[in-house]
Amino acid sequence: MGRIGNIKDRKAKQDSKRAKIYTKLARLITVAAREGGTDPEYNASLKSAIDKAKADNMPNDNIDRAIKKAVGDSSGDQYEKITYEGYGPSGVAVIVEALTDNRNRTAGEVRHAFDKCGGNLGTSGCVSFMFDKKGQIIIEKNENVDEETLMMIALEAGAEDFITEEEAYEIITLPEDFPQVKDKLLQERYSFIGADIVYIPQTETQLQVEDTKKMEKLIDMLEDNDDIQGVHHNWKEE
Repeated sequence: MGRIGNIKDRKAKQDSKRAKIYTKLARLITVAAREGGTDPEYNASLKSAIDKAKADNMPNDNIDRAIKKAVGDSSGDQYEKITYEGYGPSGVAVIVEALTDNRNRTAGEVRHAFDKCGGNLGTSGCVSFMFDKKGQIIIEKNENVDEETLMMIALEAGAEDFITEEEAYEIITLPEDFPQVKDKLLQERYSFIGADIVYIPQTETQLQVEDTKKMEKLIDMLEDNDDIQGVHHNWKEE
């Protein structure tokens, strides 16, 4: 089925966690605006966060509220970005990206999720060498998207690779080229299922049925945590 999985399942999962996703995106926007200013034209991190929110169909009102919170929130909670690495069931490599105002709380909750699901939290660098950090844009296949035209626009904008999956097109970029490729595709009015900087595994690991259930539970536990912004792994999903 490919690395990006079943599109319908992906959408259903996103829909079921929509409120949770919006909460995380709002935090990302607020922190970016607080650190670099509220004008996305002069704040690349804020622009990236807003684009990500729009790709997830976050309403403009929610985006505006998140930006205003950066100005009006006098509590000034200090958030920091932390990356955790570990092993899921049967040694699946897992990278967890967090944005937290309490490092100890988040570390404890991440460790608990790994322990509960047959894995263990590792040290920094223990699995990241097994991944390539790339920009990834996913566009659903439909009658309104011409493959040749899309591929030409993406590659001319600086994309590194163009992959045709069963249900979607996957556009891969170097992290530094991701903004310009994404912006070009947005200018051409393409809609994204996903657009983000991700960790793409160099090799994938297959799991038996029992370990598959544990892995699914681990991902769900991590994604249900408001502090967690992204979960990356090398599990080969069927």
